[in-house]
Amino acid sequence: MNKLKHIALLTLIVLTFNGCSVYNFTGTGKIDAKTFQVNYFQNASELIEPGIELKFTRALQDLIQNQTNLSLTNSGGDLVYEGEITDYRISPMTATADQRASQNRLTIRINVRFTNKKKEADDFEKPFTFFFDYSGDQQLVGSQLTTALDEIFERITQDIFNESLAKW
Repeated sequence: MNKLKHIALLTLIVLTFNGCSVYNFTGTGKIDAKTFQVNYFQNASELIEPGIELKFTRALQDLIQNQTNLSLTNSGGDLVYEGEITDYRISPMTATADQRASQNRLTIRINVRFTNKKKEADDFEKPFTFFFDYSGDQQLVGSQLTTALDEIFERITQDIFNESLAKW
């Protein structure tokens, strides 16, 4: 009887640790890939804000490095992220009585092509969009622009991560 308890306990421990190998804390599941690359995202929008393409490319690289154990490479990555910024738009959202915008919205859309060289069924091409609302009496420059880009890129990069690796 004692031997049966030991076998049951050992089986439970083995199954527990075996089950843990499938998932990790980021929710990425089991990934066969070892490396990833993020190609430079060109700014192809009609309205150009200088430097946002590099800021976005780095934000995506940083997020993947921080949430996985994949190694960043410049070429030949198992996972490849590429695409372009297709829309950078500022739109009035609400107006005052004297026909001025009381609130504006910055919207950024990024088209992403994801290639998984280890599992082609995971490949996709898809646009990701997010926005930032700000007061109509403020200019979108300096720290206000930095805050807007940080918030938008944080959401878009997390959405890309979830679509490509977390499968949420």
